Amino acid sequence: MGGHATDHGLDDLAATARAALVRAIEASGAWDSAPVWRDAFESVPRHLFVPYYYAGTVSGYERRWGDDPARGRRETWLRGAYADAPLATRMRDGELLSSSSQPSLMATMLVALDVRDGDAVLEIGAGTGYNAALLAHRLGDALVTSVDLDPEITEAARRHLAAAGHRPTVVTGDGARGCPERAPFDRIIATCTLGSIPRAWLPQCRPGARILAPFATGIVVLRVRDAGHAEGRFLHTSAYFVPLRGGAPPGPEPSDRELDALPRGAGRNELFRFLLALTAGTLAVDEAYAIWEREERPQRERYGITVDDGRAWAWLDDPGGPYTWPLP
Repeated sequence: MGGHATDHGLDDLAATARAALVRAIEASGAWDSAPVWRDAFESVPRHLFVPYYYAGTVSGYERRWGDDPARGRRETWLRGAYADAPLATRMRDGELLSSSSQPSLMATMLVALDVRDGDAVLEIGAGTGYNAALLAHRLGDALVTSVDLDPEITEAARRHLAAAGHRPTVVTGDGARGCPERAPFDRIIATCTLGSIPRAWLPQCRPGARILAPFATGIVVLRVRDAGHAEGRFLHTSAYFVPLRGGAPPGPEPSDRELDALPRGAGRNELFRFLLALTAGTLAVDEAYAIWEREERPQRERYGITVDDGRAWAWLDDPGGPYTWPLP
């Protein structure tokens, strides 16, 4: 029965839990500037997209599912489906392969994507299909394309979307290559962490398009000028996603010994770790620390990325320097 709340007479609990999730997202301030997304989160039932998920326990992971024979455990599954938290949905040998992102972070990203009526959107990383459903609710099925490398993930996403009454285009393919057969796009949103900005994306965008993607441990928003140039800054929020399969791998991470040698616990500071992730392979830890202290521990919004005719670099404050670092 696929874990549908209506199968088990849990309609009221699902409605109550979804309303509580919407209040939690609202309290986070995610859509202060774009309340149109409130209707999407109120209307799209998240539990249809997570018929099962894995919850962390002291001994590892526990599988929770909507067809559990015990009503109490079905209720636990349903409440968890509407928690403002990421949900692990696919694992293999203890490795997380796919997840449903934290809804308040999804809302923050969708607001920053700044879609307008008539915009064609490409989503990189289909996941459960929930994010595609939110986009389809806002724009209509015909304007939303979602691509994922794993055929099991895309097939499951199609089933979940159909159960929720949506049928956007879901493509099995390498997200790093975009989806040229559905181009051009006005917006590209990635739900996986990038190690580089894929070159194939820019030519598939209309001039003025927006690309929003997790990068390092933040989220960058790029404005596309043309097929060879895009530039933009990071949002204020942190973000941790599964890496894009098929894309460039993330850079090397410093050792615990190097981090622990830094003064005042800097090696465990989230903003410093962001700088390390952004400049991986180009700055030694002590060099990064010197810049970080000299620039008064900059927030994420001071950093940006520029792509220009095949070159790409990260920067602090100004794409022309003095602090710039090449990207893969």
